[in-house]
Amino acid sequence: MFDFDALSARLETLGLGHWNAQLVPVLVERLSGRSHGDWQRWNDVVEALPTARGESEAVRDLLMRLHPWRKGPLVLDDVTIDTEWRSDWKWDRVKGALNSLEGRNVLDVGCGNGYYALRMREAGAACVIGVDPTLLFAMQFLAINVFAQEPEIYVLPCRLEETPPAKQAFDTTFSMGVLYHQREPIQHLDQLRSTLQPGGQLVLETLYLPGDGLEARTPEGRYARMRNVWHLPTVAQLVAWLESTGYRDVEVIDTTMTTTEEQRSTDWMTFESLREALDPEDPTRTVEGWPAPHRVVVTARV
Repeated sequence: MFDFDALSARLETLGLGHWNAQLVPVLVERLSGRSHGDWQRWNDVVEALPTARGESEAVRDLLMRLHPWRKGPLVLDDVTIDTEWRSDWKWDRVKGALNSLEGRNVLDVGCGNGYYALRMREAGAACVIGVDPTLLFAMQFLAINVFAQEPEIYVLPCRLEETPPAKQAFDTTFSMGVLYHQREPIQHLDQLRSTLQPGGQLVLETLYLPGDGLEARTPEGRYARMRNVWHLPTVAQLVAWLESTGYRDVEVIDTTMTTTEEQRSTDWMTFESLREALDPEDPTRTVEGWPAPHRVVVTARV
C-alpha cells in the first residue's frame, strides 16, 4: 500500500511540510477506497502481487486486471507489458536535452503510471513527486513498485491545481502531455514556474499546430477523438507564451508527428487508439479534419 509516512517525511525535506496538512488528507481519502468504485478490485491486485512473484501466468493475470496500460513498455519479473504508448521513444527524444538529473528533486506533472519517473530515477534523480488525477495510474504504480522497489517515487492521485504552492521546491519540473488539456495555458505555465528553484529547468511536451506564425486554435468538439483539447499553439506561439511568462533560455528540442507505431492498441490496451482517430483516407488529418497529432518538446529555465 501507499507509504504515507515516507511521503510525509520526504515532503518535509523538500520544504513542502504544508502539503502534509493541506493535501495528504485528500490523498488518504482517494487511496482508501472511498472515492472510486473500482478501488477494491485494483487494491486486491496490488496486495496479491507479492505472493504471486515467480509465477508468470499468475503475475500476468493480476497485472491484466489493471487494464488499460498506457505508458511503457514495462518488464515486471519476466512479464512484458506492451503498453499503448512506446513511451521509451519519447524519453529518447527528451533525455539528451536534460540538465543532469543527478541528485535533483523532480516534479512530474501528468505522470501517468510512473514510467517516466522510473527513467528519471535511473538518470540519477534524488526523488520524483508525480501528480496525475487518474486513480488507476496511481494503483498501477503501486503494482509496478512491488517489482521496482523504488522508495523515492511518489505518484499522487491529484491535479497540479489541487496542490498547495510548491514554493520553488524542485530542481526540474516535467509537464508532458498536459498543456493542451488546460483551459488557461498561461496559468499552467505560471504554476509550473512557481515550482522551480532559480536556475531550475522546465521540460515541456505538448501537441502543437503546424505553421510558422503566432497562433493558437481551440478545436470545437473533439480533436483526434479527445474531448478536452483546449489549445493547439504553433511552436512559435508556445515559445512566446513561455517567454512572456518569465522563462529564459527557451529551446525547442524536438518536433515529431505521432505515428501509429508509437501509439496503438495492444493486448494491454485493447481500446481504440490513434489509428481510429485519423482519417482513413488521409492519415495526415484527424477524423475531424485537423492536422494529425504533432508533438513538440521544449526546455526552459527560470
